[in-house]
Amino acid sequence: MDNKQTFQVPQMQSAQPMAGGQPNQTPLQSPIQSPSHFQTRPMQQQPAPVVKKDISGLVKTIVIIALSLLAVTFIGLFIWKAVECNDAQTDLNGKIEQAVAVAKEEQATKLEAEFLEREKDPYKTFSGPVDYGQLTFKYPKTWSVYVAEAATTGGDYAAFFNPIQVDAIGKDTINALRVTIRDDSFDDVTAEYQKYVDDKKVPLTIESVSIGVGKKITANRYTGTIPDTELSGYIVTFKIRDKTAVLETDSVTFEGDFNALLDTVSFNE
Repeated sequence: MDNKQTFQVPQMQSAQPMAGGQPNQTPLQSPIQSPSHFQTRPMQQQPAPVVKKDISGLVKTIVIIALSLLAVTFIGLFIWKAVECNDAQTDLNGKIEQAVAVAKEEQATKLEAEFLEREKDPYKTFSGPVDYGQLTFKYPKTWSVYVAEAATTGGDYAAFFNPIQVDAIGKDTINALRVTIRDDSFDDVTAEYQKYVDDKKVPLTIESVSIGVGKKITANRYTGTIPDTELSGYIVTFKIRDKTAVLETDSVTFEGDFNALLDTVSFNE
């Protein structure tokens, strides 16, 4: 059986004359038109799409950056402040510890001084040669006494006092107290010391004071450099009968003990 199909070409209708003797001008319509029948229109260029700037997004970005910078700044300031506070606290703690240490040291010094003062009491009583007026006074019991010259055969009497022990006697040796009963008149001894007072090379001053029990003894008090030494201290001289008592401390350190001792001085006239 033949599968080919036979297509019949439609017959073209001839133009029928129209009324008035004019043929019908209607063109034959063909199912396939030639390319010339298409009208070619120029392609219109589409305008480029307008890109709208995302203003809100830009603002958000700027705000985020600003906040980030601000946060970093605050964090930096916080860290700096924390370090500064820590340093300040450390410095404060150091000052507190130093103040506490100083207070403890001062308290310890005060307690030690009070202890030493208590140790001095009860005071001992010194008594000199009877032939020399029997000079007496009270001195701390923590002091030792060394009698260098007893004056048993005349001459001067000399005794030295010092805490714990008396060091070797010398011009530069510091002793808490030197007691001398000189076999010289008070006027002669006063004239001797006056030379040192008048010598401006040696800083030594003189004043008249009252000492002893009841402040009944008139004495000369010298303050400054001890004659013939480089020691600074105090010297008190007063008359005992036909002799002269000289009480001397070689250091201002013992001024308190020296003054207290002078208030207890007495002798037989």
